[in-house]
Amino acid sequence: MIVNHFDLWYTPRMKKLRVMMAILACRLSRKLIRLLGKGGTDFPGRLAMKICPDLLGILAKNVTTVIVTGTNGKTTTARMIEQSIADSGISYFANKSGANLLTGILAEYAMHSTLGGKCRCKMAVIESDEAAFRHVSRYVDAKAVVVTNVFRDQLDRFGEVSQTIGSICDGVRNSPNAVVCLNADDSLCASIAEEIPNEIVWYGVNVPIYRERVEELSDARYCLHCGGEYVYDYVTYGHLGGYRCSACGLSRSEPQVAVSEVKVSDAEHSEIVITADGASYPATVNLPGGYNIYNAVSTVACGKALNLSTDVVVRSLSSFACGFGRMEKFEMGNTSVRMILIKNPAGCNQVLNFLANLSEPSVFAICLNDLTGDGKDVSWIWDVDFEKLLLLGGKIDRLIVGGMRADDMALRLKYAGFASENISVCRDFGELLETCAGQEKPVYIMPNYTAMLHMRELLSKRWGFRDYWE
Repeated sequence: MIVNHFDLWYTPRMKKLRVMMAILACRLSRKLIRLLGKGGTDFPGRLAMKICPDLLGILAKNVTTVIVTGTNGKTTTARMIEQSIADSGISYFANKSGANLLTGILAEYAMHSTLGGKCRCKMAVIESDEAAFRHVSRYVDAKAVVVTNVFRDQLDRFGEVSQTIGSICDGVRNSPNAVVCLNADDSLCASIAEEIPNEIVWYGVNVPIYRERVEELSDARYCLHCGGEYVYDYVTYGHLGGYRCSACGLSRSEPQVAVSEVKVSDAEHSEIVITADGASYPATVNLPGGYNIYNAVSTVACGKALNLSTDVVVRSLSSFACGFGRMEKFEMGNTSVRMILIKNPAGCNQVLNFLANLSEPSVFAICLNDLTGDGKDVSWIWDVDFEKLLLLGGKIDRLIVGGMRADDMALRLKYAGFASENISVCRDFGELLETCAGQEKPVYIMPNYTAMLHMRELLSKRWGFRDYWE
């Protein structure tokens, strides 16, 4: 009798051994990497997948999973959902480090499972990259999927928005048991509903959210059905708002969960009223910025999809911990510093919207890299309304640029109207942070992704703040 050793490797007993070996390798490699002061967010998952290619499907099998995807707001929305689940008394884990590709997500499941492959938590909150969602969903049978929005992102990685929509649709098709929460104010996001059979919870904002708003190029100017131009009863930001087609009459779906009033939106928080199932809930969002109002209402929609208490979910919005670099606040000596991730025109314009509505003079630092995690193409900075900063006049005490593409950023600001002598170029991030720490006025640092990671590492090592993966 001829023994096929390849077949023996796939017997049930050997499969259990492979699962155990993969989980153990993942844990040990992450521990070693973090002892070296690094994140260990991707390599442990890649190592585990080499040993057991279908490990994610095994580990996620009996876990109630929420997947958050979309262009902007994934990390903060996931953090808000985490808090609502914790406040509901349910055990959970999440990919807090922001490792949102397949291998990073696998690593989190492995870290929260026994060596036998059984998850120690009842639920998982998973932030997934839009392009990775179609792959992650092949292994993870989500109970709820939250789509934040669809905007142009890294053109050299995502291409046009149609590719992003296609990736998300593929992911949802792989998630037949998921309730899908869609942004009713985003015509691109709303178009996903036509491609999927899933139950949908619509969410949105029924009123404008900014007193002053930057000028933005729309990523969805024309109707996807007939090509007619959209008209808006109001705009919240970008192409989001109360849209309708001037030709065929296609219009925004009525949201089941909506912000009906924005009472306060300042440098520290927002106070809003959320309407759900015919009832109104006053809510405090403990992060500033109009885009965080969207993250908050999407969290309440997710709570509805999971059958959580709306009262509990709304209360949780006032106490969640923000994701690293997402409006993260640091007290550096006598200086208050906020770090706000920027990575595409829509996200950057929303930061400018936030800054334009501040009342106190501040120092602004903009840091731009072009590494793989950022996208090599930085031409998106020319689609951002930096001219709005110039109109703030006396509110800008100082403007600093840094990063590998600092000169490109400085040039863009010169074209926006800033005089060269008012722009400081500081390529070294350690020096830049030291400069920020010495300011008397509040500082807002706007880095793209790898610039943010570098500065967060320096903040942990030099100033003792927690590591970004914690």
